[in-house]
Amino acid sequence: MALKGRLLLVPSPLDFGGGDTLPDIRQALPHGALEAAAGLHHWVVENARTARAVLKRVGAVVPLAAPLQQLSIVELPRPPKGRPAQPAPDLRALLQPALQGHDVGLMSEAGMPAVADPGAALVAAAHALDIAVRPLPGPSALLLALAASGLNGQSFAFNGYLPVDAAERAARIRELEALSRRAAQAQLLIETPYRNEAMLAALLATLQGGTRLSVSCGLTLQQEWTRSDTVARWRVQPRALPADVPAVFVLQA
Repeated sequence: MALKGRLLLVPSPLDFGGGDTLPDIRQALPHGALEAAAGLHHWVVENARTARAVLKRVGAVVPLAAPLQQLSIVELPRPPKGRPAQPAPDLRALLQPALQGHDVGLMSEAGMPAVADPGAALVAAAHALDIAVRPLPGPSALLLALAASGLNGQSFAFNGYLPVDAAERAARIRELEALSRRAAQAQLLIETPYRNEAMLAALLATLQGGTRLSVSCGLTLQQEWTRSDTVARWRVQPRALPADVPAVFVLQA
């Protein structure tokens, strides 16, 4: 019986949205991760166009095992929008190459696969099939933002996206603030870049003045910045957020 391949969790840079001139990919990913990515023929990705752009940058440093157009790049199925919850898709077919002895790479849109990312379902499917999972080192915007915040790195929670409706969003912010105070826990959240300003405004309008708020914007980009301060001081000295660059928000009451 042939040995199974592995599922490799391949990180990608965080510099999407950084303009036309992107830095050398070696500034974001270690050489071992680049070598592993270059050797793969089979990929499951969140976005095929993004994945090809990353692999083109990888190939400029480490030659790819095959021309880019010959690689098998399959997108993860996207849940249907505007419909009731559907049963989880069966992802086992995407892992067929691993069952035949080939390593398969999983790549997220940006950052570490399966963290704040739909790729977690593929990892779970790999475990169910007894396929070895190997995470490769690389950047995670959430951990970079938490580290830069100065808030509680010993106890924290990631809450994803908050509701778009203003009243529901404010209620959720108050809930997270109360939870943070009760558990002495940092609370992380993200937003679609074009709603960055709306999220910041909602946080400043809803949180108590003594709560600390950290915002990390454009992590690993040349123009990256992190500001960590009390809500009261944020209100006195606000800072504009771009509408086309990802940001991570961290609060702690």
